[in-house]
Amino acid sequence: MPARENGHEEPVIRDKRKIDPETGQVRETAAADQAAAQPFAEAPAAASPDGELAAQLAERTADLQRLQAEYVNYRRRVERDRAAVREQAVAGALVELLPVLDDIGRARDHGELTGGFAKVAESLEAAVTKLGLSSFGQKGEPFDPTVHEALMHSYSPDVTEPTAIEVLQPGYRMGDRVLRPARVAVAEPEDAPAAPNGDAQSEEDN
Repeated sequence: MPARENGHEEPVIRDKRKIDPETGQVRETAAADQAAAQPFAEAPAAASPDGELAAQLAERTADLQRLQAEYVNYRRRVERDRAAVREQAVAGALVELLPVLDDIGRARDHGELTGGFAKVAESLEAAVTKLGLSSFGQKGEPFDPTVHEALMHSYSPDVTEPTAIEVLQPGYRMGDRVLRPARVAVAEPEDAPAAPNGDAQSEEDN
């Protein structure tokens, strides 16, 4: 460094301008500094991995699938509840018509189902059949307490198991739902008579 006349060093002035005022070109030192700073400027962008985007996409996809599954289950519950309410309403209406069907059956058995009354009866029976009503209960079928109601009981040598020997009132069901059990007379097989004790003892003595 050049020394001042009084013994002190002269101040050094450095030109840090990136563009040379005389030539108008970018100085080599400025270009080098910019190139050195460029990796640091791009570092944050390079630090974002593609795995983070994939994880976010997978999370959103799982959320959508869960919402879709919940909506499908909700629709199924609504449809099931709606069907149950409709079935209960139809069953209630059919139960109220059972006495009318009983009257029609008795009139048919006695030959009184004629004329216009017969047409009305046939239309009514067709309508309730369309709604799913069906009758059951036949003479001679085995007694089933889940679908039969025994109003009379007897013993008979002609049966080998509890049997409905007479149908007093037919039963009705709607699908698998029993609206009214069949009211029947039931007969059970007779037990074989046991030999008296005295007779058995006499045979042993002889």
